[in-house]
Amino acid sequence: MSKKSKKSKTPPKPLKEEVREPCQLYLITPPRFEPVGFGDTLRAALDAGPVSCLQLRLKNEDESKIAADEVKKAAEILMPIAHEYDVAFLVNDDPVLAHEIGADGVHIGQKDMPYAEARQIVGENQIVGVTCHDQRHLAMEAGEAGADYVAFGAFHPTVTKLALSAAEPDILTWWSELFVVPCVAIGGITTANAAPLVKAGADFLAVSSGVWGFEQGPAAAVKEFDRLLIEESKNR
Repeated sequence: MSKKSKKSKTPPKPLKEEVREPCQLYLITPPRFEPVGFGDTLRAALDAGPVSCLQLRLKNEDESKIAADEVKKAAEILMPIAHEYDVAFLVNDDPVLAHEIGADGVHIGQKDMPYAEARQIVGENQIVGVTCHDQRHLAMEAGEAGADYVAFGAFHPTVTKLALSAAEPDILTWWSELFVVPCVAIGGITTANAAPLVKAGADFLAVSSGVWGFEQGPAAAVKEFDRLLIEESKNR
């Protein structure tokens, strides 16, 4: 996910004969972690294979927001590591904070702020991604407004957050066949269940515990995802 690429703010256009790029890995941090130690873990994961994006998502156990100072401290450690590997660094939920720390963009949910307001805060050259759950009309509205990507999910049960919807892979196929705005698949994705989502048309797989909680370690997970994404992208 390029930190600099932008599109004109026009409705999503039909793909027609455009060739889609291979699906890419989009990492989401655990909801709670110790920043210094996790920085070493992140570096090992990024050493293991290509990653497009890292989203800083810190939450309390009840899904409430963490204090801004704590998010900033984590960003001070993680953002330089992400940029060292040319990985876009996004902040979850908070466009104001994303702008303050110089992040590459923000991911907003339906209960955060409207897309237009988030865009105005972070600027025209930053990334704004929008959660669309399993709702096609929400994705079309986000795409028409100018979102840099739309995120569908949850496709599988997840331990990192309370999923508000359950999506099916066919929504990825529908979107990828009609629109050029990239789509992100999210929710309980692991190396064991990712292949159908790639085949269905996901441009990015957003993964948290499927990497950080991988039995053989995060670096091994990234290597396995890299192999899987290359192979399965050929089959769609």
